[in-house]
Amino acid sequence: MWYHLFNMPTLNVFYRHDRHEPQLEAVTDPLKLYVAEQLTCGDITLNSDEVSVRLLKSIGSGMLADVEMDMTAAAYAERVERQDEICLNVRAFAMEKMPEVGDVKVWLNLHELGHSWE
Repeated sequence: MWYHLFNMPTLNVFYRHDRHEPQLEAVTDPLKLYVAEQLTCGDITLNSDEVSVRLLKSIGSGMLADVEMDMTAAAYAERVERQDEICLNVRAFAMEKMPEVGDVKVWLNLHELGHSWE
């Protein structure tokens, strides 16, 4: 149990337009489940309750797409090997579930994670 707590992935979803917010809220639970499946590897089996999703309205014109997703997770070897595939899969899933959003860009940041649990 503690092992999972220290390696919980996060998904920050940035969006440009207020009209996208209801669609993003509606897809949050399926997205959590899909990201958990994509990041499951080796002895690490994640479920949707172990993925934190944050919806963040972006101000300004610096985004590359109307919706951008930043995933952060521990750098297990299988994730490193599959990082591009994971990003492409999450992008395809998001675009399938929210076709009206248009383009979606996804990044996967893999590194050592700290935690705030004692």
